[in-house]
Amino acid sequence: MSAGPLAGLRVLELGSLIAGPYAGRVLADFGADVVKVEDPGRPDPLREWGAARHRGRTLWWSVQSRNKRLVTLDLRTDEGRDALLRLVETADVLLENFRPGTLERWGLAPETLWERNPGLVVARVSGFGQTGRNRHRPGYASVAEAVGGLRHLTGFPDRPPPRAGISLGDSLAAMIAVQGIMMALYWRDVRGGTGQVVDVSLVEACFSLLEGVVPEHAATGAVRGRTGTALPGLAPSNLYRTADERWIVVAANQDTVFARLAACMDRPGLVTDPRFATHAARGEHQDEIDAIVGEWTRERDADDLLALLDEAAVPAGLVHTVADIFADPMFTEREMLLPVEDPDLGEIVMPGVVPRLTATPGAVRWAGPQRPGAHNDEVLGALDRREGRVP
Repeated sequence: MSAGPLAGLRVLELGSLIAGPYAGRVLADFGADVVKVEDPGRPDPLREWGAARHRGRTLWWSVQSRNKRLVTLDLRTDEGRDALLRLVETADVLLENFRPGTLERWGLAPETLWERNPGLVVARVSGFGQTGRNRHRPGYASVAEAVGGLRHLTGFPDRPPPRAGISLGDSLAAMIAVQGIMMALYWRDVRGGTGQVVDVSLVEACFSLLEGVVPEHAATGAVRGRTGTALPGLAPSNLYRTADERWIVVAANQDTVFARLAACMDRPGLVTDPRFATHAARGEHQDEIDAIVGEWTRERDADDLLALLDEAAVPAGLVHTVADIFADPMFTEREMLLPVEDPDLGEIVMPGVVPRLTATPGAVRWAGPQRPGAHNDEVLGALDRREGRVP
């Protein structure tokens, strides 16, 4: 098993739930020694989150905390703060997702941390960022998706904007936090820099994905809204029903791909029809071409359609349930359904490690321990022994 490209990097993970711990999980997957710090009296609520239970426990925790070592410290006490500062001296990164000002109230502001370790990268994930008029506001993913503009673009124009089905804003912020951490480490280690703060806002993580929405509004006043399953001007590129009552996405808006789709449908004349001959023309007659493609898909089962479209090199994919994912051999071939032995839960299946690195791949070395402070002696005891505090 690869040690991973981040072997030798130590990360102190403070905070709870999704965004900060997800960023810690990614770093741990690639070999970083992630030490997760929990309050002994109030451990991470994620331990009890999830839609289903197995052997009396939820399963999300085992995934989110995999490859991490768990310690308990009460950072509201002098003893807990002292222990954390001693750990800071050994760390490369401190990752937290408290509300801005929390570390400062505990006497653990970045400036204090840098007195112990000038090279420490302090990654701070919060709802609205560390500065600005809304810095004090709590921010969950759902709020960030709304304020950052994503929710307004999601769903159908005659219905309330729905959620994506997951805590998308948290996951986006986590991935951006990992990017920021790696940039800060590069500047420190390769360019001779020092420690710095990586300030990640859930709202800004969502906002950063708005593509052309921002310059379009600035230049023309346009306000893009919800458009359901289609994007105006891109056709055919939509969700279509099949004969066996499944949904398939067909994305053939590019001229060359549309020509392949027309041939696959045995409708080569569509390519020369003035309504559909160009990308712009298809966009103007979007409803018409979507209706034609929809009639074609409605006459065939999903698997047969996918085989035809794959052979024609037309981008397409079935809308998968999680059961469909487990039945699709691609996910097993790519090691995206990863069996991991949990000492308390038995074998559980986790999402695999992404991205895939050929020389130094990441790995799942152990499931998230169920017991808070499972590594107190291993981490804090080792610190005491190193400093000669115990025999």
